[in-house]
Amino acid sequence: MKRVCDVVFASVGLIVLLPVFLLTSCIIKISEPRGTVFFAQKRIGKNEKPFTMYKFRTMKMNAENDLQSLLDQNEMDGAMFKIKKDPRVTKFGSFLRKTSIDELPQLINVLKGEMTLVGPRPPLPREVATYTSYEKLRLNAIPGCTGLWQVSGRNDLSFEEMVDLDLTYINQSCLLLDFKIMLKTVLILLVSRNGY
Repeated sequence: MKRVCDVVFASVGLIVLLPVFLLTSCIIKISEPRGTVFFAQKRIGKNEKPFTMYKFRTMKMNAENDLQSLLDQNEMDGAMFKIKKDPRVTKFGSFLRKTSIDELPQLINVLKGEMTLVGPRPPLPREVATYTSYEKLRLNAIPGCTGLWQVSGRNDLSFEEMVDLDLTYINQSCLLLDFKIMLKTVLILLVSRNGY
């Protein structure tokens, strides 16, 4: 049933949001004609299986090459890396992140079965390389576009709290909980602008 819901909601979402996809793509292309519209990144899915995750590009081209010089500015603990004023992010990219529009192409990953609508966020290979055996337990489920920790504090949580919430979700997973998380996600996106 979870897979059926994923396919139905992702398909409807892609159709309904097609104007948003087209407009976003045009603005990204106009702002940086030689740049790509989408950003494809290797992530780790269920049972440590790698896959390519899609997002709208929010950073300047070749931004990954500048990551090493920014690691000392990391504002997250544990394996995750995030900084509020990342110099690699474009002006329009900042808007896309705050509204989470940059995440919409992940509906394609959902249709492909690599992701689900609700589940733990898919980590990067370099993050998984530092995981403890406890933290690796979050890889026992298909990764999701949104999850319990995103509606329970988002960027205000520590990495340890994120892991605990992911494991809580995995242990309590059911369609009712999924619907509650999806509803909370929509409400948060409508009233909050704390994404980065």
